[in-house]
Order: sequence, then structure tokens, then C-alpha cells
Amino acid sequence: MPHQEQPIARGPVPVPVIIQTDSRDKWSKKIDFLLSVIGFAVDLGNVWRFPYICYQNGGGAFLIPYVLMAVFGGVPLFYMELALGQFHRTGAISIWKHICPIFKGIGFAICVIALYVSFYYNTIIAWALFYFYSSFSSTLPWTSCDNAWNTENCTNYFGKDNVTWTNYSRSPAEEFYTRNVLELHESSGLGNVGVIRWQLMLCLFLIFTIVYFSLWKGVKTSGKVWVDAAAQIFFSLGPGFGVLLALSSYNPFTNNCYRDAIVTSLVNCLTSFVSGFVIFTVLGYMAEQRHVSVEDVAKNKGPSLLFITYPEAIANMMGSTFFAIIFFVMMITLGLDSTFGGLEAIITAVMDEYPDVLTHRRELFVLGLVVVCFLGSLSTLTKGGAYVVKLLEEFGVGSSIIAVVFLEATAVSWFYGINRFSNDIKAMLGYTPGLFWKVCWVAISPAFLAVSKYDSLLNPSPLTLFDYRFPDWSITVGYIIGISSFMWIPIYMVYKLVWTPGSLKQVSHVTVDAPKSRSLLTFIQNTLV
Repeated sequence: MPHQEQPIARGPVPVPVIIQTDSRDKWSKKIDFLLSVIGFAVDLGNVWRFPYICYQNGGGAFLIPYVLMAVFGGVPLFYMELALGQFHRTGAISIWKHICPIFKGIGFAICVIALYVSFYYNTIIAWALFYFYSSFSSTLPWTSCDNAWNTENCTNYFGKDNVTWTNYSRSPAEEFYTRNVLELHESSGLGNVGVIRWQLMLCLFLIFTIVYFSLWKGVKTSGKVWVDAAAQIFFSLGPGFGVLLALSSYNPFTNNCYRDAIVTSLVNCLTSFVSGFVIFTVLGYMAEQRHVSVEDVAKNKGPSLLFITYPEAIANMMGSTFFAIIFFVMMITLGLDSTFGGLEAIITAVMDEYPDVLTHRRELFVLGLVVVCFLGSLSTLTKGGAYVVKLLEEFGVGSSIIAVVFLEATAVSWFYGINRFSNDIKAMLGYTPGLFWKVCWVAISPAFLAVSKYDSLLNPSPLTLFDYRFPDWSITVGYIIGISSFMWIPIYMVYKLVWTPGSLKQVSHVTVDAPKSRSLLTFIQNTLV
């Protein structure tokens, strides 16, 4: 978008300030922006992913790397993205014209990752909607073993004495989830996922209908423990997904994005802590009732913790029907907030990149995007769809997002320049970021990301879900999915180098202008604008 500059005095030296143009949408109220960012950052992962990762890595001991990773990695990059979006007033693709054009492929990679997220994340919300509908009964259907989907292994131990729990025992809540909601038993794995569950397809259709009518008008309406800590922070806070760039690009220029970053990060982390306390209490009680260890109760991570453990606890509360309805309403709204943000990142990025074509066609573009996301989700609605969800979650996002955030942080700090970025923040807020933030942006945050990515590649964990171990060919497919998003970064670099005037020899033999501190990186940036 075009920028209008005029000096506004903030002390003795005038600072150029970019004034937001009338053609760009704006948040009607500051609270709308803040709630949207918090809604994106606080999602279903806070409810199920944090408790499991915390338990898997030593319980309370995990909080040490988690907090350190948040302080030195997640929050600084969260702040960086809010500041970048607010200053440059554009989405994840066009913003690289102002930062370092050769890295524009990062914007395309972000959009592809966001698309993969929409293929599986909305299915999880559809599962919650199925549970919400099923909760409207005097007796919750996952409280007993007398249903058509139950097997002889179903063991209901609540309110009963002398119940023997074995390795083959399954709770009513687990069988409701796996055999009634998913019908996972009718699929032999990724090689035979079966037919689409029409009940889930209807739920997903309703979800995407809500999404469309909410977005069509715009914003106006080192060891493994450290790697898991990094993954949880970045997946939860969300730097690298383009959402923060998109949402903050509609802010007033002088909005206090520093305060927004701190407030949102605190709310996000506190939500994770509270969820952890709740789930540990429930898991401990369930383990005591079954006479087994907590590890046996929490043997399956992922959404299964959300759709087995919590419903099982709710089923044994007084007024269980009421609390089940409230709980799954909360799950649906948490999920919708995040999917709004993810799709808005794509919408803003593409519309800012092609304004002449899409400016007056937002409704049509959003409709097309929603249809693509719905069609891309169909494989997750099959009877083996949970396996597809797991594969997309692991490789569509996990294998790419940390690398993308690393390159984004490197491009801003080293190519665009930490001093220039600090001056941009000063132009908006009236003061320069402190030494802590600069050191994190330049060195500590990229170092955490690099080590996390290196360790995940060096020590991959076997991929399993319940008793199913993913075959080797599916892992290969997963890596192809991951590469399909990341590949746009080098492809665009090669494209720009080939089509930019001047030979590679001229680029590689540039002389350094010492008085102006021009490096090879600066030269490449300037020649590719």
C-alpha cells in the first residue's frame, strides 16, 4: 500500500511517521484488535498440547525451559511481528518489498502453511461440534458401555468398586471418540482411510459457513525438552504464521504494539498453566481410579486428550450435561478464533499483493478460499481421517514453521538491519527498544530456533497414534508436504537473482563502502528492490 510520510516531532529530532491511508480497513476499536490477537494465540493447543508436553518432559521441570523459551524466543518474535505489520501496513507477502525483497518467498511459504493448518484444524473444531450436539441428552453418551459402538473391552470404573483395569481395557469416553465419532476401527491406516463420515462433513460445512460470514467483510466486522518447549511456544503464540502481521497491519500507526505483545503473551502462558493444572488433576484422579500410573492414562497425545480425558471427567460431574455443553462451546469458540486469524493472514497477504485484482472482490475471494479449505479437509473426514490430521499437524506445520520463523528473524535483524527496525519502532512508539530486545532479535531468538530445528531433524521421533505406527512411506509423504511450503523461499530467491539486472559476478565482486557500512547483504537488498 502507498505510504504518506510527514515529520512529527517526538523530542528534539523529527521522526518520519507513516500515516495510515483511508483506503485500508482499520480496527473500529482497540479492544477488537487485542481480542483478535488473544483469540488467535490462545487456542485448542493451550488446552491439550501444553499439558501433555509438560507431563512428557518432567512435569514441573518443563516450566523452566518453557519460560526461558518464551522470554528469549517467543515473546521477542511476537513483538517483532506486531511491530512489522503495524509499521509497514501490509500482509505476509508484500511486506518483504519493504524489508528484503529476496526473502519474499517467506510470505508465500507462510500462506501455504496456513492453508495446511486450515485442512486439519477446522476438522478438530468439527469434532467439537459433534460432541456439542451429542451433549444434548439427559445422559451423556460416553458415560456407559451399553451403546452400539462399545466392545467387550469397554470398562466403566467410575462409581464402581473392584474394577480391574488391564492393558486391553478402554473407557466409555475413549470408545465414543474412536468408534463413534471417528469410526477409526473401520480403517486399517493411511493406506485405507475409508469413506467420508457424512456427519462430520455436515459439522465441517457449518464451521466453514460461520468462518465465511465472519471474514467476508474484513476486520471491521538443545535437549528434547528444549525442542518441545520451543515448539509449544511458537505454535501457541503464533509468530511465523502471518496472522500477527495481518492483524497488526490494520492498527493505527502509533498503537502501543509493545504492550499488546506483553499482554497477549501473559494471557497465553497463564491459560496454558491453568489448563495444565486442570488436566493433571483429572489425570491423577483417573489413574487412581484405574489403579494405574498417570503415564498409562495419558499415553496418547494430541486432540485425543481433549476428546477423551476432558469428556470423561465432565461425565462424572454433577450436572454433566450442562458442563459438557459449556465446555464444547468453549472449544468451538477457541478454535474459531484461531481459524479466523489463520485465514485472515492468507486473505490479507494475497489481497495486499494483488490489490488491483482483488480490492473490490473480497467476498468472492474469501468464498473461493473457504471452498478450497473445505475440499482440502475432506480427507480428514474419512474413517481414517484422524491419521491424516496427525500427519498434517506433524509435517504440514511442525517441520516448516520453525525454519520459516528463523529465516524471518534473520532477514529482519541482519538484512533489513536491527538499527533500522529499532528506528521504525521509535517512529511508532516514540522510544527505541531496549538492549534486551535487540540482543534477542539479533542472536538469542534465531539461535534457539536454529538449535530446535537441527535437533528435530537429527533426532526424529516415530510417529504413532493410539496403537497405529505410521508406515515409512507416509513419513516420506509428510516430508514432501513440509518441503512443498518451504521450497518457495529458495525458488523465489533464484527467480529474483535470475531476473534482476546485473550478473552474479558483479554481485559477488561488489566493493564494500566502509563510510556507509555497506555490506554484501545490504548490496543484495538494495539491488533487488
